Amino acid sequence: MVDASNAPEQGLLTHLVELRDRLLKMILAVGLLFLCLFWFADEIYTWLAAPLLAHLPEGSQMIAIDVAAPFFIPFKLVLMLSVFIAIPYLLYQMWAFVAPGLYKHEKQLVFPLLASSTLLFYIGVLFAYYVVFPLVFGFFTAVAPQGVEVATDIGRYLDFVITIFFAFGIAFEVPVATVLLVVIGITTPDDLAKKRPYFIVAAFVIGMFLTPPDIISQTLLALPMWVLFEAGIFFSRIYLKRKDAAAEARDKLYEDNDDESEADEANSAAANKSAAAKSLPPASHPDDIGP
Repeated sequence: MVDASNAPEQGLLTHLVELRDRLLKMILAVGLLFLCLFWFADEIYTWLAAPLLAHLPEGSQMIAIDVAAPFFIPFKLVLMLSVFIAIPYLLYQMWAFVAPGLYKHEKQLVFPLLASSTLLFYIGVLFAYYVVFPLVFGFFTAVAPQGVEVATDIGRYLDFVITIFFAFGIAFEVPVATVLLVVIGITTPDDLAKKRPYFIVAAFVIGMFLTPPDIISQTLLALPMWVLFEAGIFFSRIYLKRKDAAAEARDKLYEDNDDESEADEANSAAANKSAAAKSLPPASHPDDIGP
């Protein structure tokens, strides 16, 4: 693997060409996914609306207020779904573009963060769909005043679920943010643990702003954020322990190398001294001296 410090410098035009190529690959990937999914747009929207339809009274349906909504809303949904599915490939293209400019230790840190953040975002979206939506929609339909028919517009419903998806997807990035703060030295796991009460309050405040005005969705967002915050503290402690262990091993290796160097120098000095002694002429004996 070539380190950034030893890699040959490239011109600005070369970087721009590479950036253009990677952007074209990203657009092509999203476009191909869109073409494959567009034919199933109605089925995809029906799947997305299933948590709400399951709690509507029997015979109730969703409505379309705008004239072109029956076409453009599924179109918008498929386009966003294509981007959502292509996120790993898009992040890979971004990674491949910036990786040559990173040092080896930076590559070892950035790639796991990208992979974990992508996985956590997907988990947050799935948590919102399978856990939050049934509870929230069940609550909303249950508290509707008597005589009021719940008929949700398909465009507003899509905007609502997209907002919830992004809220939970971003909220599930808490462990990555926590570990990153520790890695770059802004804080420590012990300091984060001391600030736990403030984070819990902040989590409920964030849940109040990012979710509908009900205690159920607010709590369902705040509690996972708290759990993930604790997970971030746990993994940051593991990171620091491994970092300290690696530093100790490196220091020990340097000490062993220094000891070997000193021993080699001593052996070399002794060998030179012995060689010098052997090269001297033998001392004359008194009996060998003539009259």
